[in-house]
Amino acid sequence: MAKAELAKSLIESVKEIASISDHRPPMKKHFAHLSRRLKLLLPMLEEIRDCRNSLPEEQMVEALLSLKESLIHAKDLLIYISQVSKIYLVLERDKVIVRFQKVTALLEQALSEIPYRSLEISDELQEQVELVLVQLRREIGKGGGEKYDDELYKDLLSLYGGVTDSEVLRRVAGKLQLMTVTDLTEESLALLDMVSSCGGDDPGENFEKMMMLLKKIKDFVQTYNPNLDDVPLRSKPSLSKSQQDEDPKNVPDDFRCPISLKLMSDPVIVSSGQTYDRDCIKKWLEEGNSTCPKTQETLTSDTVTPNYALRSLIAQWCESNGIEPPKRPKNPQPSSKASSSSSSSSFSSPPSDEQLKIEELLRKLTSQRPEEQRSAAGEIRLLAKQNNHNRVSIAASGAIPLLVNLLTTSDDPRTQEHAVTSILNLSIFQENKGRIVSTFGAVPGIVYVLKKGSMEARENAAATLFSLSVIDENKVTIGAAGAIPPLVNLLSEGSQRGKKDAGTALFNLCIFQGNKGKAVRAGLVPVLMRLLTEPEGRMVDEALAILAILSSHPDGKVVVGAADAVPIMVEFIRSGSPRNKENAAAVLVQLCSWDPQYLIEADKLGIMGCLIEMAENGTDRGKRKAAQLLNRFSRFNEQQRQSGLGVEDQDSLI
Repeated sequence: MAKAELAKSLIESVKEIASISDHRPPMKKHFAHLSRRLKLLLPMLEEIRDCRNSLPEEQMVEALLSLKESLIHAKDLLIYISQVSKIYLVLERDKVIVRFQKVTALLEQALSEIPYRSLEISDELQEQVELVLVQLRREIGKGGGEKYDDELYKDLLSLYGGVTDSEVLRRVAGKLQLMTVTDLTEESLALLDMVSSCGGDDPGENFEKMMMLLKKIKDFVQTYNPNLDDVPLRSKPSLSKSQQDEDPKNVPDDFRCPISLKLMSDPVIVSSGQTYDRDCIKKWLEEGNSTCPKTQETLTSDTVTPNYALRSLIAQWCESNGIEPPKRPKNPQPSSKASSSSSSSSFSSPPSDEQLKIEELLRKLTSQRPEEQRSAAGEIRLLAKQNNHNRVSIAASGAIPLLVNLLTTSDDPRTQEHAVTSILNLSIFQENKGRIVSTFGAVPGIVYVLKKGSMEARENAAATLFSLSVIDENKVTIGAAGAIPPLVNLLSEGSQRGKKDAGTALFNLCIFQGNKGKAVRAGLVPVLMRLLTEPEGRMVDEALAILAILSSHPDGKVVVGAADAVPIMVEFIRSGSPRNKENAAAVLVQLCSWDPQYLIEADKLGIMGCLIEMAENGTDRGKRKAAQLLNRFSRFNEQQRQSGLGVEDQDSLI
């Protein structure tokens, strides 16, 4: 099979695996981790596909075919997991884990056999693949990866043994997500499919056990909610009479509580970032639940924070539609259960002075007075800079969406700067990075500031994008939001600090293969070449590092080669710092593997002695790159000798 076809086939296999989205609760972490690790292979496979050289060795083809075979096994397993009975996955967990172990071992073996040096992929991509290998080996060493949910397993066994405790049934239905007509029907069909797959044979005692368990769960769900429809059970705790009253029919979905489906009177934010009406989420937590009703994510805290922004929007909507705003309880009292609980919930204990201060700042962020917004954003900026405790508290209080809103709605440059810098400081806490991007959609606003803000705001916007791009998924989102062109502009025209911030952000973003082409088309290469030749040389390290990444992209090779880069790279190999020698050699490896004319040019500039010295005394990475270039020269000269020409005879061919 030709290299391009084989690589394309591997890419399609990984994309098909990534498209399998039904991560069933009992095996959700195993499923998600395997899928995520395989997606990390995409940049390497894309680079193999785009490389012009044919695969040099039979060993290479065999290794990639072995990888393809292991991907087929992985895909089959994940499809099976996404379709089989959830109850079966719990009761037969050991069998399923063994299948995960076998697939993990096959993937580890296939990836270990790939001769990466022959592929000549970039060091960054090789390190990414090595990270996947480390994770797979750790999984093998743990003998099964993620821990079992022993409580769920024991609950199912107790139900089979005759236990009818409603709390156990509620817990099982919630964990297995068997809470709607659709959920229960799909589980029933999955069990029936298992019978069909037996080919007429007796499915055995286990099938009867699973059907009996499903019936118990279904009976409980229907008893709990006799008007069962496709609204999840977890979203239908018992409601007060006032909540059951009719509300306007045209209420926007975002204004409705996910539990009661009514217009919210007192919206509050839980630790998962979701918003609920205070009374509804209070009742949910008092019933002993510890998960977010909407996402089923385990809540890290029972603290709830008023969502002032949403409350204000609801009030404005009610006023514009001639509807009386829902009345908010003045002093909600804790239930007797909350009052007597040894671990008091946030509903039964007064907020701390610190929390009151944060809530007051959030109230000011929604003020119609620009000076209050500016002052509050500035204070949040300072608080978020101090420590992780503040970053957690401020984010949990609902500040992020308010700050994101200010990025594009405030006409005050200072407020805009405070807002983007507050988001930067909040992003220092690792768990906030994902929520800032995926939950609160901050990237378009940050890019807006990067384009339109003051110089300090643009610098801090670039630093924010760098911080957020540490997460691989965020690299994709940031690149797709159009961040790369304004980062290139800042790298070209900004202050020294702005150039540093833009350079580090661009380096991170360009690690993702899909962003390399965007950076080349945005004119990044000419800017980098100019920075390499500036007398001060203050951006040389960053410029060479980015250039080494871009030169691995097909479009990057063309533009870098056309920019007369070879003499500059040779000079850095001759007299640069160890790090700069590595990156300059990495650029030449890519150029020379693409077009042998660059070998001839480098040879005329006297690179051979420098490469020999670097291969003997350079850094580990420098030695590898020098060895690759020397090998290129050797192979090229051998080809020319066979055709009767040497490097010195090539002038007539140029």
